[in-house]
Amino acid sequence: MRRTGYQQQPQWGFYAHQQINRLAIFTLPADMMPFFKKHSHYLIDNAVNPDKRRYAVVGEAPRHFIDLDAYPDTSSATLPRFYKDAADRYGPDTLALHGLVPWQIQLTKYQLTEAFRQQNVRQILRVAADLGHYIADANVPLHTTRNYNGQLTGQQGIHGFWESRLPELFSQDYDFLVGSAAYVSSPQRSAWQAVFRANAALDSVLRMERELTGEVGETRKFGFDERNGLTNKVYATDFSQRYHARLSGQVERQMRASVKMVGDFWFTCWVDAGQPDMAKLAKRELSLKDNQAEADEQKSWLKRLFSAREEN
Repeated sequence: MRRTGYQQQPQWGFYAHQQINRLAIFTLPADMMPFFKKHSHYLIDNAVNPDKRRYAVVGEAPRHFIDLDAYPDTSSATLPRFYKDAADRYGPDTLALHGLVPWQIQLTKYQLTEAFRQQNVRQILRVAADLGHYIADANVPLHTTRNYNGQLTGQQGIHGFWESRLPELFSQDYDFLVGSAAYVSSPQRSAWQAVFRANAALDSVLRMERELTGEVGETRKFGFDERNGLTNKVYATDFSQRYHARLSGQVERQMRASVKMVGDFWFTCWVDAGQPDMAKLAKRELSLKDNQAEADEQKSWLKRLFSAREEN
């Protein structure tokens, strides 16, 4: 995601985004499973596409967050829940400056419904992977504040610590049995509930890291990790364990919420599209032209054309 700072690990981080999309597949009903299991590798591998596009595609960067504390009041009367109403009140530029993730979830939900309706295999996969990413981002506390990387409180690097380092170290012990996907009657309300629920955890994220740093000191806070032939400065394992314990399952709760919400939205899009026959769609193969177009598009994301705020 956003590079610089203390931790240069995969950028939730890539690992968590991929796990969330993978686990969401297992929440789906049997009628959807043939298609989603067949294309599970695509949905996992491409869970990070929106992050790869952040510096190369116009308008991508604001889709991952919303700075709730940038608004004097976030009640629905002041910060409208529908994009058009919010843009009329604040202007599109202001909304983009402070982040769009709840509105992006709503938009991507409609795009996926339309892809299911048209039975467009490539578009279903692309948009489903993207939707999983935006939903997961909405469940990260540090995606809901201007102090997104602790830069305003002397805690630079906490973003990558919370969403990358902790899941990589501890998520193998999490309970991801979140139940079956359920129909979401109001995607708009669900998206906003996710960001407000994540924001409610923000105080603990920052306060507990600050308190633990005060106890152990800066010199014992960091260590070094060898990865891909490179030595990276990371949060020390002992510090990570103690911080993770103080959070009392917070990272696990937010990952579980992400998994369930992704499954719920995929299922809802399919239902709203009239429940097309996914077993039939699973028999269709992506054409060489589709695969080449995908590869060419992803190559274009390597260009760093825009600046975006750094998360690590």
